[in-house]
Order: sequence, then C-alpha cells, then structure tokens
Amino acid sequence: MPYMAYDIYAMYLSHWYRFQVKGHEEYKEHSFRTVNMFLRRECLLVLHHIVLLTILLPVTLFFRNELGDFFIGCLFTAELSTPFVSLGKILIQLGLQDSILHKVNGVIVLFTFFLCRILLFPYMYWVYGQHYGIPVYRVPFHLPLSCTLGNICVLAPQVYWFYMLCRKGIRLYQRERKMRETASN
Repeated sequence: MPYMAYDIYAMYLSHWYRFQVKGHEEYKEHSFRTVNMFLRRECLLVLHHIVLLTILLPVTLFFRNELGDFFIGCLFTAELSTPFVSLGKILIQLGLQDSILHKVNGVIVLFTFFLCRILLFPYMYWVYGQHYGIPVYRVPFHLPLSCTLGNICVLAPQVYWFYMLCRKGIRLYQRERKMRETASN
C-alpha cells in the first residue's frame, strides 16, 4: 500500500520536474494547479493506482477467504516489467533516447510487458484448467464470476498500455528510419 501511494507521488514529481525543465511558467513551484494538470495528463495511470489501492488490495487481503493464492502470486509477476518501463523514462530524461541502451530497453519493455502482463492471463487459466482437468476455454465459467470480471478489469488496461507502447515503438522506429534516409541522401 505505501508503494502505490509513493508511486503516485513519484509520478507527480517526475511530471512536475519534466515541465519545470522545459521552462513552463506555472511549474516554478508546486501548486494545486500543477497537481491538477498532472491528474488530467496522467488520469488513467492515477486511476489505475487508486483502483489497485482501494479495490484490488482490500479484496486480495480480506475478502477472498484464502482462495486464489496462485492467481494473486501470478498477478505480482506483472510488476516484472516496471523496472524497464521506469528505466526508459529515466533514459529519456537524461537525453539518452537515441542510445542503444534505450533501444535495447525498449525491446525488453515490450517483451516483459507482453509476457508478464498479457500472456499471464491465458497462462493462469491454462494452469487452472490443468489442475481441475477442464479445457482452458471453460475456465472462465468454472471460476466465480467476480474472479473472471476482476481479471477482465485488470487485463483491459494492460492491453491498452501495450498497444500504446507498441505505437510509441513504431513511431520511434519510423523517426529513426527517416533520419537515416535523410542523412544518406
């Protein structure tokens, strides 16, 4: 719980610093306005953290009657991609977005994000099906409806963020290719 609160605060500081460095007048000091601008710009990410804090955490700690340890453990593996996402942001802030390290990290981000945040769900359902001797397509109907709906609610933003990461990767690749073509002409 403290990690999520700290992460929201760290995201705000990163946002504030980024705009302060760019010379935005309203970012000379912290204010309600800078917090409001952060919340508008990073609405989905902040909402994600708030939902995790207020819904997912209490459910996993208090309301699951000691069921679903495997699923909870698997969901923690989703965080394996976080250090690489953070490293990418740090490299950009250091002006190293054109470095080989940033490119390699980008590939690692896409791989770990897809593996640990998207493929994780079919894997969990497959393992559950193996354990109970049912085909994977029947698992959502074998689980309590709340678990299936919860998994959909957790998976949906992961798919969206992966889509956004892929779009960003394609844009960076196309930008670099144009720069190389311009330099060779």
